[in-house]
Amino acid sequence: MPDTPTPATMHKNPSAGATAVAATPTSSDSTKPLADRGRTALAVGVVEKIAGMAAREVVGIHALGSGLSRTFGAMRDRVPGGKSSIGRGIKAEVGEKQTAIDIALVVEYGVVIPELARQVRENIIDAVERMTGLEVVEVNIAVNDVHLPDEPDVEEEEEEVPSAGQRPKLK
Repeated sequence: MPDTPTPATMHKNPSAGATAVAATPTSSDSTKPLADRGRTALAVGVVEKIAGMAAREVVGIHALGSGLSRTFGAMRDRVPGGKSSIGRGIKAEVGEKQTAIDIALVVEYGVVIPELARQVRENIIDAVERMTGLEVVEVNIAVNDVHLPDEPDVEEEEEEVPSAGQRPKLK
């Protein structure tokens, strides 16, 4: 993968899509504990996936992403060999010790949005800090839509029954 940093590229350019978590080497490395020698590279996609999984654990979220990203994501999921993106609707900025996360949500009708936002924020911060060791400085939440009970999902809209003269869609 071109986005995956290697130790050599991190040494040359630490901001190339990843962050180094740990101390930088000094002349007294031989006195440091073994676990503190070297760097750990975290790609931006790692933080985005962790945040996406953490957000989906909260009851009341219908989907992540804006309408356009969900539509393109649904089409990409149907392409043979295409992979669904757990990080869809998530944008992370990752530094050496801190990260900031933006997330776009579609919520279920009837949920209390400020309470849902608090739960999403807490879940994302807990998961990202626990799994990466990075400090989450902010989680910005944009609620882009409310899913109504009688509204079809994007995936359901694409599976309409073909009319006469049309070929059925292949799966």
